[in-house]
Amino acid sequence: MSLLVVGLSHRSAPVSVLERAALNADEQVKLLQDTVAAEPATEAAVLATCNRIELYADVDKFHAGVAELSTLLAQHSGVGLEELTPYLYVHYEDRAVHHLFSVACGLDSMVVGEGQILGQIKDSLARAQELHSAGRLLNDLFQQALRVGKRAHSETGIDRAGQSLVTFGLEQLARGGDVQQWARGKKALVIGAGSMSSLAAATLARAGVAEIVVANRTFDRAERLAQILMDGDDTDVLARAVPMESVPAELTRADVTVSCTGATGLVLTAESVAGAIEGRTPVPAAGSGEDGPGAPGGESGPAAGAQRGGASGTGLGSEDGCPLDLSAVQATAGFSVLGEAAVAGMAAADLEQHAAWVDNGTAGGDRRAAGGTARPGQTGTLDPAADTDAIAALAATVATVGRIPERRRPEPVEEPQRPEPVLFLLDLAMPRDIDAAVHRLTGVRLVDIESLAEASADAPMAADVDQVRRIVSDEVAAFGAALRAAHITPTVVALRTMAADVVAGEIARLDGRLPGLDDKHRAEITQTVRRVVDKLLHAPTVRVKQLAAEPGGAGYADALRTLFDLDPETVAAVSRAEDSTTEKDRGPA
Repeated sequence: MSLLVVGLSHRSAPVSVLERAALNADEQVKLLQDTVAAEPATEAAVLATCNRIELYADVDKFHAGVAELSTLLAQHSGVGLEELTPYLYVHYEDRAVHHLFSVACGLDSMVVGEGQILGQIKDSLARAQELHSAGRLLNDLFQQALRVGKRAHSETGIDRAGQSLVTFGLEQLARGGDVQQWARGKKALVIGAGSMSSLAAATLARAGVAEIVVANRTFDRAERLAQILMDGDDTDVLARAVPMESVPAELTRADVTVSCTGATGLVLTAESVAGAIEGRTPVPAAGSGEDGPGAPGGESGPAAGAQRGGASGTGLGSEDGCPLDLSAVQATAGFSVLGEAAVAGMAAADLEQHAAWVDNGTAGGDRRAAGGTARPGQTGTLDPAADTDAIAALAATVATVGRIPERRRPEPVEEPQRPEPVLFLLDLAMPRDIDAAVHRLTGVRLVDIESLAEASADAPMAADVDQVRRIVSDEVAAFGAALRAAHITPTVVALRTMAADVVAGEIARLDGRLPGLDDKHRAEITQTVRRVVDKLLHAPTVRVKQLAAEPGGAGYADALRTLFDLDPETVAAVSRAEDSTTEKDRGPA
């Protein structure tokens, strides 16, 4: 086996590189054709998804294969080889099998356990079969990967570890809340009618959106998807198709938009999105309250702080005997009135006087009794007991250095809450369909591949993942053993063919020496000789297949050919005949 995979994914490369390296359908076809035309490769398949681009090949030389496949990926992706190389990974033989089986089970997906990758692997195999770039090795490999993926989903709870990228994206739009509750009654716009867009549309329909508008460059495909949504038994969504030219107008009506096309440029620019939400008032964020500057009961500023602070609004620095003028500090917005910021530059004697004054409890008690609450930066927030400890520590420092230099520490600033979006955007395309600058628009929430990658990094892993890993390891061992056993089969067949030819030749010689031998005796002698040859060959051929199935067993085929002086061309002819028969019997992926 000389299986080689060279690729890059969300685990090895940033989204910006994946976006530039993305291949459309025509580019994938050309890559396959150029790969099988290259000298080191005899078979090839491309697995291209939203977050990975991988080139699989059967090569006769490892180093030459790596160099050729890397160069081809760079040429067809348009990313220079020197820039692309640091992000590429290489797997060979059993490690390549392990990688594909892990991918098929969803272990290498952005959302662990998602099952959509199985459909993408199936499409990849179908494309390679259609172009005749997949031979015996890749056909068997991809077919087995599909079986392993299905086994993982049926025998374990890997589905509980994650979900499809579409579902995960919708959960991110809903900020982790219940998607059905978030989606209920919304109007959705789906741009694109491929497999990912169709899945998004079906998911939105099941989630309870009121309307789905499908836009696609090929209007017939948009109509077909809309009809499928309307005919679904488990939903009552209203669906209709529109041409791509209608997207700007439909965007002004949509509450949620999902885009996944094969376009090489942006489908939605920041300007078009900004225009679509113009005049649509964002809803205040939950928990933000209606109180604010200028709102009823929402007075702000020093006057309001004095009203909340106590009946008199008197600051700590207003009492006789306190040397600290806190009103001056108060005016410095954003800085604490406690500790160093309040006493910056004061002499030790003044600090000690202030500490004694606070310790006597001549301030603060009345304010707390009044039940007032003050904002940070106002004198009403001071706690005399806590302030005493801080001042005492600072006084000790001043006694040593003389004065405390001014070192003000900013208060933690609470970021203003953004209003609830009026438009939710989910971009599942690679390269992206929606301008990343949309993230900065108020009233819009955009989730794209990059933000999904960040969100999925902290996603919890289910315990079933370990079970799936064991399944993958077992299946890799079984596949390798079967492949190594199959590798020696043409040699065994050639050996038995040679033995049959020897028997036929000896029977012919017997006929020449005993021309009067009757048919009954001739048949008995022939059968006896064949039984002798079969018994002599049975144990060695069975044992050599067992040995060849073990790791490192590939050399047994060479040993067999050498020991029995088998013609290499005869062995190759048997192998070609088996491949031809297998290809005829093999159905579509």
